[in-house]
Amino acid sequence: MAHYLSVGNLPRKRHTQHRGPAGTLYYEELMGEEGFSSNSSLLYHVGIPSALTDARPWELPDHSTIANQPLLPRHLRLHDLFPGQAGKSVDAVTGRRLVLGNDDVRIAYVAADRPSPLYRNATGDECVFVESGSGTVETVFGDLRVGAGDYVILPRATTHRWVPHGPYPLWLYVIEANSHITPARRFLSHHGQFLEHAPYCERDLRVPADPRVVEEQDVEVYVKHRGSGPGGLAGTVHVVPDHPFDVVGWDGCLYPYALNISDYEPITGRIHQPPPAHQVFEGAGFVICNFVPRKVDYHPLAVPVPYYHSNVDSDEVMFYVGGDYEARKGSGIGPGSVSLHPGGHAHGPQPGAVERSLGAEFFDELAVMVDTFRPLELGEVGQAADDGVYAWSWSQGQVSP
Repeated sequence: MAHYLSVGNLPRKRHTQHRGPAGTLYYEELMGEEGFSSNSSLLYHVGIPSALTDARPWELPDHSTIANQPLLPRHLRLHDLFPGQAGKSVDAVTGRRLVLGNDDVRIAYVAADRPSPLYRNATGDECVFVESGSGTVETVFGDLRVGAGDYVILPRATTHRWVPHGPYPLWLYVIEANSHITPARRFLSHHGQFLEHAPYCERDLRVPADPRVVEEQDVEVYVKHRGSGPGGLAGTVHVVPDHPFDVVGWDGCLYPYALNISDYEPITGRIHQPPPAHQVFEGAGFVICNFVPRKVDYHPLAVPVPYYHSNVDSDEVMFYVGGDYEARKGSGIGPGSVSLHPGGHAHGPQPGAVERSLGAEFFDELAVMVDTFRPLELGEVGQAADDGVYAWSWSQGQVSP
């Protein structure tokens, strides 16, 4: 973020002595992007943030992928593969399962019913969409309470953990970058302020509560980092002498935050608006858009559903969260579905959807879309959850033998 925050106990000048009540020095940590040349924050720790007492390998969840070949549009039924975990208890970090991925972005899914270990992703930022459930994301910057409809942006190398609340799991759709994730630049000034035509603004963002000092020793932190495993990744468990949540204050422009999808104000028009009008975030090689309940096109001859289109430069992934999907009726898609429309295949409304939509004034639909500019491959969930028939759904009932 480009918006400065100052939280907790800080010295008046940066990089100067800062002492606690007993006269001991706090340890200053600079967390910054792009080699000291972009956004950063300064955190003041009770203990030395570099200290380690042990380390061991962590076998990551399966990050292997296979090509989408033969090239097909696909419908992935995630809820069929995650029926409340069928009694299996998992957490939001080690229980993630890969749906789709390429060298820029990985999309995973998990229904977490127990707290995760402390976790630090050293490969890129994460954008986690909370499909349902509630919980707390505890971070080195402070805690974020989250619930259904929240996007949670976690900058690279932010130490955090997910703690579900109540009897129901946290159903999480995880978009993990190999880069940084920012608000859509089309909606920002060159200084980073949201512009007047932006569909959300600074007031809609929720930032962490004041940090707290956790007094606990010999704590494990799970770290995902660059390596030689599938996707060029590896994992390590660091054991640290003092809990990483020992920050008395921090300031800067780099921190986790949350945005609820209900605070996104859709951009509409007399005729159908293209997907960039629905953009919310972006990373290197991909963008994130969302489709929310909204008034639709009001030209007297408007066609409210999307026109058929070829994404010649990108693959399109849609995660369907709630409501009705006018353009997809008859395809089998519903809440919990993911559609993959790859570059090289023209896609659009299902047969009959255009005619049914004529005269519509409002669409009740909620979905998260990721467009990638390199081809996506199928992870183990992408292979297991494929319905096998979606590709033929435009062919008036004809199905491949």
